[in-house]
Amino acid sequence: MPKRDFSQDTKITQLGRNPSDNHGVVNPPVYHASTILFDSVEEMEARAAVKFDKGTINYGRQGTPTIFSLENAAAELEGGFGAFCVSSGLGAITTAILSFVESGDHILVTDSVYAPTRLFCNDVLTRMGVETTYYDPLIGSDIEGLIQPNTRLIFTEAPGSHTFEMQDIPAISKAAHDKGALVIMDNTWATALYCKSFDLGVDISVHAGTKYVVGHSDAMLGLIITTEEYYQKVKETTFHLGQCSGPDDVYLAQRGLRTMAVRLKQHQQSTIQIAKWLQTRSEVSRVLHPALPEDPGHNIWQRDMTGSTGLFSFILNPTPKAAINAMVNDLDLYGIGYSWGGYESLILPSNPSSIRTATKWDAEGPLLRLHIGLEDPDDLIRDLEAGFARMSSR
Repeated sequence: MPKRDFSQDTKITQLGRNPSDNHGVVNPPVYHASTILFDSVEEMEARAAVKFDKGTINYGRQGTPTIFSLENAAAELEGGFGAFCVSSGLGAITTAILSFVESGDHILVTDSVYAPTRLFCNDVLTRMGVETTYYDPLIGSDIEGLIQPNTRLIFTEAPGSHTFEMQDIPAISKAAHDKGALVIMDNTWATALYCKSFDLGVDISVHAGTKYVVGHSDAMLGLIITTEEYYQKVKETTFHLGQCSGPDDVYLAQRGLRTMAVRLKQHQQSTIQIAKWLQTRSEVSRVLHPALPEDPGHNIWQRDMTGSTGLFSFILNPTPKAAINAMVNDLDLYGIGYSWGGYESLILPSNPSSIRTATKWDAEGPLLRLHIGLEDPDDLIRDLEAGFARMSSR
């Protein structure tokens, strides 16, 4: 790619590929590889000596040109030093945490965290002798009071899963670094296009590439992006845990990456339209979306992010479960399912109170999470309108 200051919309079409290295082929080739052959024992030993260096091809699990092309693009887009492809978004989270903790350590995790992250901390880390304290996502610089001498890292997520609180990442990062702790951020929602996490003081950024990078609900992938300081440690842990991604899934992520900028613009435009429409509905108590001016986290979102994506929630007025089911079950365009980030719209009833420990979730009514896909937003609104009619009739 020419050394010019292109916009990120242009960079996303260019990074991580070099047709001149591949007979003019536009996309990086897909290497299906386990064994790597060497010309001599000396070459094998030389590569083994530097197997954790960036871009070294030593064994299929440690990376191939297919994988390196996506890793390089992801790192440059977000402003990190290097990146790693792993098996899933959860694999990215767990590998990043395990890179830095050992028995006797303590970590801080936002109370609004993705539920499987909490399960990992409560189960695996507890068995390892690592203590987890959950904190109010709105704590900001006051997190300093929770940092112990053995606090190794602070795990952040902005906005929070299901409830969409915006965290003051720069304030948390400063408090962490002042006490010798590092900061990991789950940046899946905003992506590298809308949030430059390293500019906010983050040390490690993790993504479920399954979501907007892939964009088509057909591959599992995680990405870990690091500063130069932590690159080697994460690379070693990734290797020791056997974390890797299949070449076909990586190829699907490369292909999805090329259109992510235009997809996110459509996700954002449609989502804001639908969120504002929901604000007018008598059935809705609140809409949880940080890009809306009325949202409590709007000022932080406006400061730290340059766009928003397709995932948000809204809270109903008190409504019986049977009425909610009547609304949701017969929607034509919203699938009922986990995950998000694909071209299709989704709806998911959620109860955040079941997984909160540091804060109390006492919303006035049930919560529904939406992912707005690439369908016509007017059609999506009409579908919800019919759903509300079914709900009101119960």
